[in-house]
Amino acid sequence: MKKVIVAGAALGMLLTATSASAISVNGEVGEHYTHVGAGFGTTSPGLALTGDYTHNDDDGDVAGLGLGYNIPLGPFMATVGGKGLYTNPKDGDEGYAAAVGGGLQLPIAKMFTLYGDYYYSPDSLSSGIGNYKEANAGVRLTAIPLVTVSVGYRYMALDGKDGNRDNIVADGAYVGGAVNF
Repeated sequence: MKKVIVAGAALGMLLTATSASAISVNGEVGEHYTHVGAGFGTTSPGLALTGDYTHNDDDGDVAGLGLGYNIPLGPFMATVGGKGLYTNPKDGDEGYAAAVGGGLQLPIAKMFTLYGDYYYSPDSLSSGIGNYKEANAGVRLTAIPLVTVSVGYRYMALDGKDGNRDNIVADGAYVGGAVNF
């Protein structure tokens, strides 16, 4: 019974501590890939949780769960964190990767935000692939707080291992949108 009470209290404190954070659901469409995701607390200082999935018909899939911490630095919002990834390259073995990285957000004017992030997983933190690289940069327009439109560039690469070819899951410009709660 004590374990249930302690677990309930911990969950309650977690929900109370993060209740001011916004939840967002987003999607992006590039020429050869699609990307969908959800985030909790990604635009406010403190803990941020993310989940995403990227699909490319020719090169495979990547799905991930991320945990980061947002730190306000003057006009910037810096994020440091990591992602646990499931990788399923078209040519190669499915597996996992543990990537570390971070990003920056810079509000410009009232409605625009510049953003960028980078995550990397070396061979020693990956299985089925040699290593994993992900970069994303763009500009976000928030005309009303509920809806966000973005344009940017995404790059996601799975380096081949054991004679398998490299798979570039995303490499190009995208148009995206998000709904924020």
